[in-house]
Amino acid sequence: MKTIKCIILTCLLSIATHAQKEVKEISRDWTSFSQFLDIESKTKKKFKVIASVKVDTEDKQAWAGVWARVDNKEETGFFDNMGDRPVKINEWKSYTVEGVIDENSKRLNFGGLCLMNGKFYFDNYKLFIENDKGVLEEVPVDNFSFETSFSNNVIPKWNQGISKGKTVKVKEYKVTTTADAVEGNSALLIEGSGIKPTSDGTIGNVEGASPQIAAMISMLEDLKERVERRVKNMSQYEIDHLHDEKANRIGALIMHLAAAEKFYQVFTFEGRMFNEEEKKKWDVALNLDQGGRDEFKGHDVQYYLDIYNEVRAKTIEELKKRDDKWFQEIQPAYGWSNHYCWFHVMEHQSSHLGQILFLAKRIPPEAELKLPENIKD
Repeated sequence: MKTIKCIILTCLLSIATHAQKEVKEISRDWTSFSQFLDIESKTKKKFKVIASVKVDTEDKQAWAGVWARVDNKEETGFFDNMGDRPVKINEWKSYTVEGVIDENSKRLNFGGLCLMNGKFYFDNYKLFIENDKGVLEEVPVDNFSFETSFSNNVIPKWNQGISKGKTVKVKEYKVTTTADAVEGNSALLIEGSGIKPTSDGTIGNVEGASPQIAAMISMLEDLKERVERRVKNMSQYEIDHLHDEKANRIGALIMHLAAAEKFYQVFTFEGRMFNEEEKKKWDVALNLDQGGRDEFKGHDVQYYLDIYNEVRAKTIEELKKRDDKWFQEIQPAYGWSNHYCWFHVMEHQSSHLGQILFLAKRIPPEAELKLPENIKD
């Protein structure tokens, strides 16, 4: 380690898995683990991460990989998670991720990840960083072969998640050790279960629906799933955050998607506009602006998703009652075909998904409540 400090870099070797500030439990179709190396260099330095991985699964969407990311002082630098060469075979093999640390780098992050259902095995992590002589020199990795005993679903010396200072535990995954190892007596085993497959990349093939109706349902469901995947683990603080005085809260945008879809239900299935009772229930969400900013806050994300899910279930039920010819029928109020109306609902989801993604990246950390040290009566 002294060699690394003196020769390779002006270095703060803090593989920081011991002082986590935040632990978050979420639901998701992937998980990861990592270590972090705070690091500075006056010149570009090559590095590589090597680990043994294997995957035992019947899930066609499941895969695992070794990953590494270089955080620069203002942006992300090098990144590779083996997404273009995923590990899917049930056989121990060694895999390598190679990258570059440059003059603006502040942190090297590395670890493993896995997606979907199955058993994912990891072992024998090695890290090498180029020294001033151009030689890749090995840097010690804490608990590199997972020999330390596990407890409480925690990987000793490793952080669960991909960010320093934040531990993310994913409900669908169990972490433990196994005697099926490459190095030493044990390896890391991550088991994923109960994860529903995401879109298989095809359009249509919806049971009980005609071809064009099926295509529309599958597109509507794909976009709704993307919205739901992005927001389902957000806190009430995040859902209620207002980016600026002209923006809408993310919770309000989900409500807006449900309201717009409800409008097109009555418009196309019944050939009418909202009645007075429906206006009272849906108009604020449909129009948003200040009314939406005032009304849609103080609920957790599931409140909005339950409404969205109820509306969508009705959409699918009614669309399945119709055939492709119905798509060509014209609604005289606007002169639009039913097909165009539901295309609009579909692309409307896409538009607001973009807004949600924009807003989510700009939510500041929630301020901690600090009480005075001495509270007087």
